[in-house]
Amino acid sequence: MQELEIEFKNLLTKNEYIKLYQDFEMEEPVQQVNHYFDTPLFHLKDAHSALRIREKSGKLTLTLKQPVEEGLLETHQSISRLDTEDMLSGGGLIGGEIAELLKLMNIAPQDIVHFGSLETSRTEKEYKGGLLVLDHSTYLGHEDYELEYEVPSYAEGKENFLSLLTSYKIPVRDTDNKIKRFYKARFK
Repeated sequence: MQELEIEFKNLLTKNEYIKLYQDFEMEEPVQQVNHYFDTPLFHLKDAHSALRIREKSGKLTLTLKQPVEEGLLETHQSISRLDTEDMLSGGGLIGGEIAELLKLMNIAPQDIVHFGSLETSRTEKEYKGGLLVLDHSTYLGHEDYELEYEVPSYAEGKENFLSLLTSYKIPVRDTDNKIKRFYKARFK
């Protein structure tokens, strides 16, 4: 399965996170874990792409994210617990559509290694035609709070996102995606 992901993100302070959580009457967060993979020489990172396994609500999904003009193209593949454990312990990438896409990028599936994991408490709510997401993530001794806004249209989504930040007097912060923040913490 493939989908186009258009999202806006902004790191938050803990107080900003709490205020948004309360004002939007968010539901109880759901726990998820992202396990990040690349080659030892970071071929995916160099291609501005990312590979992860996400554990959420008992489901395991392997996802390859690749840049496109407006957003990211995400390719998803269901994965078993046994295949997940094999990949986490250095067994390389399992076969399937994502392995075939990596071959097109001249990346051998057996070269894929696990670099670490990031845990997130996530809560979501519909907002102006998009999905408002509040994340509290922990990884490698770090903790951060993030607002994401996933939308079908870039222009309208950006306008709604910036308007929301302005209404809460939250400054626009240069915000890397989770895997970049993870790598910065891992390799600093």
